[in-house]
Amino acid sequence: MDAVTTERTALRGKYAGAAAYLDGSFMPLSEAKIPVTHWGYRRSDVTYDVVGVKDGRFFRLDDHIKRFRASMTAIHMDPPESDEEIRDILMKLVLMADVRDAYVSMECLRASPAPGALRHPASCRAYLSCSAVPWISIVTSEMDMRGVHLMIPKVRKIPVDSFDPRVKNFMWGDLTEGMFEAKAAGADFAVLLDHDGNVTEGPGFNVFSITDGVVATPIRGGLDGITRKSVMELCEELGLPLEVRQVSEDEFVNADEIFTCTTAGGVMPASRINGRIMGNDRPGPLSMKLKEAFWAKRAQGWHGTEIL
Repeated sequence: MDAVTTERTALRGKYAGAAAYLDGSFMPLSEAKIPVTHWGYRRSDVTYDVVGVKDGRFFRLDDHIKRFRASMTAIHMDPPESDEEIRDILMKLVLMADVRDAYVSMECLRASPAPGALRHPASCRAYLSCSAVPWISIVTSEMDMRGVHLMIPKVRKIPVDSFDPRVKNFMWGDLTEGMFEAKAAGADFAVLLDHDGNVTEGPGFNVFSITDGVVATPIRGGLDGITRKSVMELCEELGLPLEVRQVSEDEFVNADEIFTCTTAGGVMPASRINGRIMGNDRPGPLSMKLKEAFWAKRAQGWHGTEIL
């Protein structure tokens, strides 16, 4: 038995169902706790990333870690773990949780200043909190079949010159308010506009619209999503015209098709926007073509990394 097989055997199922890594130590997820005095909690001073595992393979693992590192650097966080060590931690967590389809989170948060230290974020050390749990999707099976119902809320996205949305963060005040507006309107999710009336993103997902066969996605105001990047690659492969530019509210709500995309759900077509029914109240043909291609390629190991 080689060293890799020996390590895999020793780790598998150690914390079956849900495993965590917190501040240098592995543990069951139920034991992972953050002090309420830490600024990660008190100030939402956190950045994070989430990567999916399907059939025992990470999807675009290195892309997620690269984006995670860029987010940490942008907000002046430098935990002791290297990118290669983070990669190894995530691998081990999936083995410990013993799940073939997993939702794997990596977070970096600030602690609190030491006694007597200046109460400034530069006085706080940064540390990692990572976990692996069974796969989570933000859409139900019903939503997946019928297409998601979207709406444009009154709340606007936090301006990009206040905080760069390409840095994943827990400051979800705008997105949370949008979710409540969507619930009140009988919709599944909200898609927020910026203060110029252009489409940005939804709570945890990027958006695309399709008009006259041309796919469009907002150029600013949202996260540079890894699944979004994958969809852009698929558009090129399938010969679908793609434009990355500003998308107005009017263009978006009157599009022929709309779909969303995220790690926790893949490509998720919509069937309604602001109560308007698109097509036959089911996902559109090009949206479905992209969705089917996405999962078919995932099943073939596209951008996949085997667990250990």
